[in-house]
Parts: sequence; C-alpha cells; structure tokens
Amino acid sequence: MLAQEIIRRKRDGHALTEAEIAEFVSGLVSGIWSEGQSAAMAMAMLLKGMSDEETVALTLAMTRSGAVMDWSSADLTGPVLDKHSSGGVGDKVSLMLAPIVAACGGVVPMLSGRGLGHTGGTLDKLESIPGYQITPDQTQLRHALRAAGCAIVGPSSALAPADRRLYAIRDVTATVESIALITASILSKKLAAGLQGLVMDVKTGNGAFAASLSEAHTLAQSLVRVANGAGLPTRAWITDMNQVLGDNCGNALEVIEAVAFLKGERQESRLLEVTRTLSAELLQLGGLAADMTQGLQMVDAALASGQALDRFARMVHALGGPADFCERPNAYLAHAPVQRGVFATRAGWVSAMATRDIGLQIIAMGGGRHLASDAVDAPVGFSHMVGLGQRVERGQLLAWVHAADESAADAAQRQLPVFIEIDEVQRTTAPALMIERLAERDI
Repeated sequence: MLAQEIIRRKRDGHALTEAEIAEFVSGLVSGIWSEGQSAAMAMAMLLKGMSDEETVALTLAMTRSGAVMDWSSADLTGPVLDKHSSGGVGDKVSLMLAPIVAACGGVVPMLSGRGLGHTGGTLDKLESIPGYQITPDQTQLRHALRAAGCAIVGPSSALAPADRRLYAIRDVTATVESIALITASILSKKLAAGLQGLVMDVKTGNGAFAASLSEAHTLAQSLVRVANGAGLPTRAWITDMNQVLGDNCGNALEVIEAVAFLKGERQESRLLEVTRTLSAELLQLGGLAADMTQGLQMVDAALASGQALDRFARMVHALGGPADFCERPNAYLAHAPVQRGVFATRAGWVSAMATRDIGLQIIAMGGGRHLASDAVDAPVGFSHMVGLGQRVERGQLLAWVHAADESAADAAQRQLPVFIEIDEVQRTTAPALMIERLAERDI
C-alpha cells in the first residue's frame, strides 16, 4: 500500500482498516515512511479523529512493533498489575501504590517516565536515591519482582518502538493533543508490559494536561474503551489537580514524603485518599479483593502492618539502592543548600493555587528539564505546602523553599505568594478529589 494513499483516506475522513494501520506502524519502525508522511498522517488523525476500532488497531500494532514481555516463566506469585497517571504536580502516588499492591499479593512491573512539561516524573524521583537503577536488565528486573513484588523502572527501548518515533513527530507537529494518539501511546507500552489489569488516574484542573473536566472525561473514556477492547481490563478515575498533591513537590522531597507515608508518620489526606482508592481498584481488577470495601481494608492493613514499607525497601535494594534506605532516607538523599520559608502576608482562606505555575517554578529552579539533555537538581522544590480551603494567619508558613542558591531562593520567595491566593473574607472549600470513576460497563 502506498503511504500517500493511506494518508489520503484518513485526510478525507474515512476509517482506516487494520491492514492500513499496520502498514503505517510498520513504516514508522522501518523508516519506509518519511518524516513528512508520518507527520501528515498524525495531523490527519488529529483533525479527522479515530474511531475506537481504529484506535484499538493502532494500539495493538504499536504494541507488536517491538518486544512484548512474557511473565509466564518468571515464577511470579500474583496477577501482573499497574497504574498510570496523566501527570500532575506533587503526584508521587506510584511510589506508595506499587509496594501497597505488592504487599497485598499483586505483582507490579511499573513502567514509568521522566518529567514532562510542568509535571514531575516518577523516574526522576527515584533517581534521587543513590544507586537506584531505572533501566535494569531482565535478570535484575525479574529478581526485583520476585524479591519485592514490584519494580518501578523505565521502559526498555525494545518496547513499542513505533511509539517513540511517533511521539517525537507529534511533539514537533502540534499533534500531541490527539486523544487517539495519546491513548495509543500510553496503552501500547502498558500492553507490551504484559499486564493483566490497569488503573488510570486521569487528572484535571489547572495543574493537569487536561485542564477541563470535559477533556479529562473524553481521555478517560478513550483509555478505558480502547484498553478493554485490546484485551487489558482497565478502569479509570478522574481526579482533581487544582492544587499540589500532598505536602511536597520536587524529586527528592517527594521521595521523603513517600517514605514518611509508608511509615505512617504523615499521610496528607488527599494523597491518602487517591492512593487508597487506586490501590483498591487494582486489587479488585486482579481478583485479590472481592469489592472496594475489602480492597480498602487490605490497603489499610498493608500500611498499618509495615508490609508496604518493607516492599518498597526491598524494591530499592533489589534495584541497586541502599539496603537501609527506608531507615535513614535523609542520610542518602541530597538536601538543597538554601532553605527558606514563605509566609502569608495576610490572614484568610487559601482560595486558589496556580498549580501549573508552581511546577514550572520548580523547573526554573533546576528541578526539571527545558531540554531532554538537561540534568535535574533532585533536592530542589517546595515542602510543607498549604492546601486549598486551609485557614492561614498573617505570618503563617505557606511553604518551605528548597533551592540550589540564593538567587533561586529569592525568585521562588517572590513568586510563590503570587501562585497562592488568599481570600480574607470568603471561606473556601477544597474541591472534591475523586471526581468520577469509569469502568467498561459504565461507558
């Protein structure tokens, strides 16, 4: 089939056949399709849209474009499960969810990514731990899964190579927003990981890529329909991202918060709610819990008993980190040389937070990337963040700045009060965190 004829059919609004989609994906991997042809196809897919059937075919073709992980000979003891988030500021849920689910009998080979735009990346967080290997070989990965029941790592270059080329093309051709291409990009890697169940956290609000609820709903529906259509049992939750999730944002600071959470020392209420809910959903999907009530009870028991903390510690050690990391995380994680408080200039209720701008401020401080080649300064960020609806008095702490130098600290101290609005008159209520649940039978 000629590439230009397949492009023409989609350009003219026709549904593509499985064979035509397979030809496109094969051309991406082999290089037979030129950059111009691949870009034209991506634009046609964006403008004309893709049906669920087309998106399933695209997802499966991209999955099969490289290696597909097979766990049948790995001597694993439970269902293979995973969770994916569309990204937010302070979102460290994966760091707790993976060991919680492992402690409850699941196996979690979680393929995560680096920071994207204003959102933090799970791999960047874990790389703040000395020795932690985010790209283990198959032997080390299987050892970690047997030892800990979970391994949070980066995807192998052998998985879904078609997605890597198509993503690079989308990034420079203003086609990133295509729901079908977002869906296929996420799910092709998850299917290649050999999963038996997946829960999606689709965030919405001013700190999310899907700023409006309608955008988030459309994406969540697509993910659930296509994943289940491709044979991967999947549910999704739409969750609020109009404020930083948890107390801390910044790579090493989020690891510190995750360890404290697993120890039961400090579990910020919204972070606890989303972590418990998504973990319980996975336990249901994997057949480990009969319903949400039992799933939540299992999650609470894994946290209270210390089993989830133990699984996290085992994972860190199996992937090259210190054996006693969870006992003394502050001894291993780097600390920012300049730390300062930001204080309220008036009394009132925290009424709004420019969450995306806070994420961008962390990047400006060196905690994220402008270019893919940029190094990340793991210790920088904000801790002890206030939350929406919280009452503050004049002079009360809004957040603690962790910066690499005095100049960066000065800038953060100036900017953060601009990003946190305080209403002196009207009491504000924090928005609901868990907004909507989507399962296959619901859509």
